[in-house]
Amino acid sequence: MSMHEQIAEMGRKGVVASRELAKLSTKKKNIILDAMASGIEAGAEDIRAANRSDLEKGRAAGLSAAMLDRLELTDSRIEGMVLGIRNVVALQDPVGSEISSWIRPNGLNIRKIRVPIGLIGIIFESRPNVAAEAAALCFKTANALILRGGKEAIDSNRAIVDAMQNAGAEQGLPENSIQLVQTTEREAVRELVQLSEYMDLIIPRGGEGLIKAVTELAHVPVIKHYKGVCHSYIDSSADLDMALEIAVNAKCQRPGVCNAMETLLVHADVAEEFLPKLKERLDAEGVELRGDAGTQTILPGIAAATEDDWYEEYLDMVLAIRVVADVEEAVAHINKYGSHHSDAIVAEDENVQKCFLREVDSATVYLNASTRFTDGGEFGLGAEIGISTDKLHARGPMGLEELTTYKYLVEGQGQIRE
Repeated sequence: MSMHEQIAEMGRKGVVASRELAKLSTKKKNIILDAMASGIEAGAEDIRAANRSDLEKGRAAGLSAAMLDRLELTDSRIEGMVLGIRNVVALQDPVGSEISSWIRPNGLNIRKIRVPIGLIGIIFESRPNVAAEAAALCFKTANALILRGGKEAIDSNRAIVDAMQNAGAEQGLPENSIQLVQTTEREAVRELVQLSEYMDLIIPRGGEGLIKAVTELAHVPVIKHYKGVCHSYIDSSADLDMALEIAVNAKCQRPGVCNAMETLLVHADVAEEFLPKLKERLDAEGVELRGDAGTQTILPGIAAATEDDWYEEYLDMVLAIRVVADVEEAVAHINKYGSHHSDAIVAEDENVQKCFLREVDSATVYLNASTRFTDGGEFGLGAEIGISTDKLHARGPMGLEELTTYKYLVEGQGQIRE
């Protein structure tokens, strides 16, 4: 069977499964989800063994420390997958809920309700826990799912999906509700994203190269989880002790993720006081600093930031710093160089706060908090399917509601149009 035929067959099966999923009650979906969580718990040792195999192959292939960190399934991350699924069980099911309703002068009763999207494809790199998160969210919203992970995590992904499928099947999981593309050949990605006859939506999760490749190849609608060039701006009105803790957290707490800070902007009036204190803290963490001319004057010896640095998603212990004249210059920098992901301001001046919150064009904008909170779990959405940097349909952390569309139900009493 050719690659096209293999992927097309998965698509056909997925569409059939989506129709079966639409028949399940919320209670039944929750029973199956709880079984999936238990399946991962019971299969934890097999999952760890598969992950160790992937990590060994990854180290041999020269994967970066950041990539290996994303790939690794620690005990706490496996527990996190289980907890994430059970959190989804506890969340309200959006399917069938009424968004709005109205009655027309002719008596027609129109209701707008949430419904599943249908068959969704998730293409992701490195992080095998995405398989569990995606499966839980798609299943709760009655969407069938085709997963295509990276070759670096193939054994881990198989172990996770097998655990969920086997445990879910015992409680009535419709066949082919969750499918994993078993091949690591790149041609499978092309076939999946061009399967417009069956696929309703593609969500790529990974590096910039993956997102661009999927977007360019796709014949199916794509919601992009684009790169995270995230900023923090320290205003002249900021509480500098607070600003220091926020900046260190945003950069260092987990640098290899999309909501970590990559560029720091500091108001010129506080730069001389703030930057040396920050450098002391970041030196202790092993962070490499790159700065504009103003920053280099205050912190002699650090590397010069190039134009490319302002666009860069390092995903590593590297930080670009720029001194700015005011909030307007900070906003202009973010809107030019940022990726519309997550950006923060530390400030006490209410006018400055309002300017930043209103004018920064990003999916998530923070006041006096770290960008590291851009996450479905932290937002109370349960596990997340991704963080959309698009503006249509979904933006920011994508939870259950973002995995639904809507339809209109129109009830009449024999009305005909004149």
